Amino acid sequence: MTGVADRTMLIERVIKAPVPLVWGAWLNEASLPTWWGPDGFSCRTSRIDLRQGGDWVFDMIGPDGTVYPNHHRYTLIRPQSRIEYTLLWGENGPKHADAWASFEDIGGATKITLGMVFITREEFETAKGFGAVELGQQTLGKLEKVVLGS
Repeated sequence: MTGVADRTMLIERVIKAPVPLVWGAWLNEASLPTWWGPDGFSCRTSRIDLRQGGDWVFDMIGPDGTVYPNHHRYTLIRPQSRIEYTLLWGENGPKHADAWASFEDIGGATKITLGMVFITREEFETAKGFGAVELGQQTLGKLEKVVLGS
């Protein structure tokens, strides 16, 4: 695993709600597309099957109308604990990262850690350069609003 650390991105947030509520908003086919993506983005789902071995094929649509094809392939789902998935550029497109979301109970609140291991250091640098950490925080902020009902 030489070189993994220099192409790994971590994004963390604490949501003041119990893990079952946060998990429920994440692993819910109706809810996930409503909050996924940075501020101003929306999702158009082609197919969604949120189970180990399942897929979510969707387009993220930017505020300017730009369409970003995405495909998440779920490789592990450990209830109320961890989701692992492969990120592809569009349906069955090239892989650009392995990703995970972990859910940790911290005194009744939920600490979410999003992690991504990019295929190359260059992809990591490109993502970092366009603000992927900040955009990921916006995404988790939208999740928090859904969970807290605000």
